[in-house]
Amino acid sequence: MASLNVGNLGEYLREQRRNAQLSLRQLADAAGVSNPYLSQIERGLRKPSAEVLQQVAKALRISAETLYVRAGILDAERDRDDVETRAVILADPSLNEGQKQVLLQVYESFRKENGFGADADAEVGTASIPEAGPKQTAG
Repeated sequence: MASLNVGNLGEYLREQRRNAQLSLRQLADAAGVSNPYLSQIERGLRKPSAEVLQQVAKALRISAETLYVRAGILDAERDRDDVETRAVILADPSLNEGQKQVLLQVYESFRKENGFGADADAEVGTASIPEAGPKQTAG
């Protein structure tokens, strides 16, 4: 079983799309993915990347982390606190997208440093931030 939760993901996406009263084409346009690709995801034929899931979640106005769990990228029980923290960061309207990504990277680097979340973070494809050394001043 190579696709594990992909079928469940597709069913869930279809249900969310219908609840949002969007056609497949409308959601594909809003998410910036092709109509055939989105159709394949909904039918469980393709496993999308975390980036595509984030775009689809944004278009549906749902949590990307929910889709990550459905796709098997995040473990629901093990990563519950982590998912909630990420969701709060991503939902903060006072931060722009770049700031949110930097904040998530810092958060992930601290988790890795403390021995948590290395597996899930690697699957999502995030980069770690090197430890900060002494601050240099221009002179």
